[in-house]
Amino acid sequence: MAGTNANEIRVAGTGRILVAPVGTAPPTDTTVDWAAGWKDLGYTSQDGIKLAKKDKLDPVETWQSVSPARFIYSDRDLTVKFQLLQLNEETLPFFMGGSTIAETAVESGIYKYELASAPEFNEKALGIEFSDGSKIHYRFVIPRGQVTETEELSLTRTASIKLGVTFTALAVDNTKPLATFLTDDPAYSTSTSTSTSTK
Repeated sequence: MAGTNANEIRVAGTGRILVAPVGTAPPTDTTVDWAAGWKDLGYTSQDGIKLAKKDKLDPVETWQSVSPARFIYSDRDLTVKFQLLQLNEETLPFFMGGSTIAETAVESGIYKYELASAPEFNEKALGIEFSDGSKIHYRFVIPRGQVTETEELSLTRTASIKLGVTFTALAVDNTKPLATFLTDDPAYSTSTSTSTSTK
């Protein structure tokens, strides 16, 4: 509801990031388990997740006015930025841009990842969920996208390795959303009597 209401202030207390092959069905509720195809990417840095939406507007200039007569939407970018802290068979290929990790021989205990000499398309579905207290849950799904930027990988004695990525949403087609939010947050109810604490 409009106006000041402390119960509508949200803190993303804890959450996680998941990936799946494009086309994998997302959950339809805020508490049901994600389908088997979704893989949890594990720990992220304490910076959490940064989500950015940028729309590009091109002005229509006219001879008769110094101000634009109207704007035309020419572009929409939706990106998610985060740093992964775990190194495993899911996170390293996600960061590097595809391919798989394989054991060099049966029960050898030696695993090999080969980075292709030419970039590969590595499209994924991305899922994010977080909770504020025990009652408020959010889920955010990008059904199709790809890692479009990676941070330099720092190997030092005094800090953990961080796999920093920027994931950019891609359109599935013109009839489907670029992303979907799902929540049980009562703040979005049209009822004027809604007032629920997160605790």
